[in-house]
Amino acid sequence: MALYNASNTPVGEDEDMGLLERRKIKELQDVTFPERTAELAEICGGKIAYDVDWDSFANDLEGLNFLDNLSCHRTNMALRQICVDDMGKDAVCDVLARILLKNVPSKADMRISFEGGVLEMHCAYALRTDGMFSDTEIRDVLLAGL
Repeated sequence: MALYNASNTPVGEDEDMGLLERRKIKELQDVTFPERTAELAEICGGKIAYDVDWDSFANDLEGLNFLDNLSCHRTNMALRQICVDDMGKDAVCDVLARILLKNVPSKADMRISFEGGVLEMHCAYALRTDGMFSDTEIRDVLLAGL
């Protein structure tokens, strides 16, 4: 079972990542992210990739369990608010190329930015809703860059 990080290099082969984390990453890579990417294409009318720094989730099963809801679901909801018409869809497709997600250990380490076609979110996923950006925050960051 080969798992890959954002740089397309294998992860999960070292002793820092447990079996449960590797299983959850595989599920996310094989099931969740393809579904979320298809949902993004439907919302925006173009292909936008989710890119996850899997290494940042080593030994953080709790964070992995909340990754989809706290970032993918929220981002897709924010994009639904922007892509309500062809003008919104065109603006997003012209500028947004990928969404980079990274796990951080604390709320103080969190950040969100939208530059060079990349929406980058560093969230403290293990903190659950205390470690996320809201749909509104994500929407506002995206709108500022469109």
